[in-house]
Amino acid sequence: MNNKSEKNPVAERQLVEKLAEAHGAIGKELGKVIVGQKEAVEQMLIALLSGGHCLITGAPGLAKTLLVKTLAQVFHLSFHRIQFTPDLMPSDITGTEILEDRDNGKRELVFSRGPIFANIVLADEINRTPPKTQAALLEAMQEHQVTVAGKTMPLEEPFFVLATQNPIEMEGTYPLPEAQLDRFMFNIVVNYLSEDDEVFSVVAKTTGGVNEAVKPLYSGEDLIQCHDIVRQVPVAEEVVRYAVRLAVASRPGQKGAPDFINEWVNWGAGTRAGQFLVLGAKTRALLEGRTHVTFDDIRVLAQPVLRHRILINYRAEAENVTVDQVIERLIEAVPEKN
Repeated sequence: MNNKSEKNPVAERQLVEKLAEAHGAIGKELGKVIVGQKEAVEQMLIALLSGGHCLITGAPGLAKTLLVKTLAQVFHLSFHRIQFTPDLMPSDITGTEILEDRDNGKRELVFSRGPIFANIVLADEINRTPPKTQAALLEAMQEHQVTVAGKTMPLEEPFFVLATQNPIEMEGTYPLPEAQLDRFMFNIVVNYLSEDDEVFSVVAKTTGGVNEAVKPLYSGEDLIQCHDIVRQVPVAEEVVRYAVRLAVASRPGQKGAPDFINEWVNWGAGTRAGQFLVLGAKTRALLEGRTHVTFDDIRVLAQPVLRHRILINYRAEAENVTVDQVIERLIEAVPEKN
């Protein structure tokens, strides 16, 4: 990967073209295993290419785990799955020191690495475990390192946490604290398939012959290079201001906040929302073969970026207003330009 002081415009243009081609190739490989869920797949791909973590929300049995595992195979990345349960301890994630017998008859403390040491970590049903264990992921997600027994150990790059969660209405769930939610770039919702997809493409296919194998197309080095190129995509100031205005307008009690925000929202999006809107929009532009970001890129990503950053109140719930509906109205209310 070239340093910024050694930019090669021709090479960068070739990488942009490669990303646009990769969009179709990755979709073809995922299609061997994943049926439907086009929007969810697109958003997850944008997060990976941007270097962000993902929260994936949906009922059990909707192939959330399979989707993450297949993405790891496409990018030829190391993959570990952690099944979160009520009795899971932080050391079960990060690792712990154990006593090992040596040839000289002595014992020595040796660090046994936990499943967090992988390129892609699937935190399956993250809201099935208490907050103490959920918090074990905070340092890893933000700093890409873990600290155990006073020792800090870096994680292998690239590093992603893709966490699935069940709807909070289900029994035995522990809602994630706002500080941890804010570290996820996207909250991706996986919905039920249509009847045709479920009958013919899933049930018939999975109860029949052996599925076609997924081929690794790219490496971790390719992803790291993509992260660098994404951040170099230019964005017009008016587009950045639009992203920031969307985040600011979601905060109740602020000057210029729409009436419905003051009426239905307890807490709005923070600064990370604007950052992730712009970063995701850059990646979306590259995947479509463009080297410029549009207002539409921001609008398309508003739902996954803001969904877990806007906390609606009891009045909204009493009126059957969802956070997605609030975001839709927010997009309608905030103009592209002042």
